[in-house]
Amino acid sequence: MRTFGKLVLAVVVVFAVLQVVRPGIPATPATAEIQAAPEVKRILEKDCYSCHSNQRRLSWFDQVVPAYWLVRHDILTAREHLNFSTLGSKAPAMRKATLYEAVNMMQLGAMPLPDFVRLHPEAKVTPEDLAALKSYLAPWSPPPNHPSNAPGSASPDGSPTPVSLAMVHTELNGFPFDPAFESWKPISTTDRGDNNTFRFILGNDVAVKAAQSGNISPWPDGTRFAKIAWEQEPGPGGLMQPGKFVQVELMLKDAHRYKDTEGWGWGRWRGLDLKPYGQDAGFVKECTGCHQPLSGNDYVYTLPITTAKVNAHEVVNNGAAAVPATLPYHPLDWGAITMYVDPKTHTTTTLYGNDAAMRGVQARTAIPPVPKSPAYPPGAVLALVTWAQRDDPHWFGARIPAEPQSVEFVQVLAEGQTSSYRRFAGAGLIEDHPAASAAAQRISFMLALAPARMP
Repeated sequence: MRTFGKLVLAVVVVFAVLQVVRPGIPATPATAEIQAAPEVKRILEKDCYSCHSNQRRLSWFDQVVPAYWLVRHDILTAREHLNFSTLGSKAPAMRKATLYEAVNMMQLGAMPLPDFVRLHPEAKVTPEDLAALKSYLAPWSPPPNHPSNAPGSASPDGSPTPVSLAMVHTELNGFPFDPAFESWKPISTTDRGDNNTFRFILGNDVAVKAAQSGNISPWPDGTRFAKIAWEQEPGPGGLMQPGKFVQVELMLKDAHRYKDTEGWGWGRWRGLDLKPYGQDAGFVKECTGCHQPLSGNDYVYTLPITTAKVNAHEVVNNGAAAVPATLPYHPLDWGAITMYVDPKTHTTTTLYGNDAAMRGVQARTAIPPVPKSPAYPPGAVLALVTWAQRDDPHWFGARIPAEPQSVEFVQVLAEGQTSSYRRFAGAGLIEDHPAASAAAQRISFMLALAPARMP
């Protein structure tokens, strides 16, 4: 019994001594606190400031070692990723993007951390909180007017000069650029109202086969994704179309090689000169931190357009793939040329091309880099697929394709012959037969669509 008493006393002494071993948690005045509406500020202070600000807010049980050590680590890590006490010093676009990411973390249940909420129930994000934040951010506002050319060198006629893809620098985390990304096949598209961009999500052969078979939990090693972004700009008839090239982001799945970054290699290159995004190798923490809420989807945000059935909710986009096999062609297997959105009808449209059509899209090394009206050769077939839009369940402020509304085909015949036109629309995509004048207008429209600008 005496031995037990001594043991208890020793534990108490050690516990007491450990309470002295408590490195500090800095608590300094805000230097550039984010400015927001009072209701929004109240929500952020309630749900986020305990970890994501310079304020030091600890409950009594948070201050007991060894729990204190864990709490301190979490707070310092959280501040490094996002600090509302200094966010106001960032550029407006960065502040906006950070708020959208924060709302998405809340929407996906990743923030506040579930363990934190269990001990601090007052920090729980209520549906009312989330609705107020979404209303404040208000995506889908008209995009600003941007010049048509991205940063970079220019040719004598003022058109941007393409860079040599073989000369693009490796990211600072060692992740290499892949010049082959332009030839990959489309997996989905995204209309981003949070930052007024359009995005193609392309995949290499491994990714495409995995999506078609539903073998995406996890994605197989060798999967490569490219997410290409353009600024939105007004087009004819009130449509919104791709404008200035913004960036390309690449991902490569290699569970062993990239085991320290969730099994994926990450890289981002911005502008027509494809400058690596990272200032140092630590930029990859942004990638893994942003994708962490999708760990159950192998860290992939995109819902690939596929007919494959996957036994999970919102992992693939079967609705958008509901294109009948009876159509004369299978456009979702082709390359993507451009896209546009009709804000009035809330539809999104992608122009696809068969191999011959893709060869007709002028080579990237030519000057000017991209023609306004590609010279499609005989045998080229274009397909214009229009979908209704729905909110992206993985990203607030984004919309993705939903049910297909119509598929239009233009086949380029031999020189001197008029191109042929067929249209399938409505429930089940049944072929209709528009008047010759209407068909001629659609042929002209499709043939004149300019390819989205590649670097």
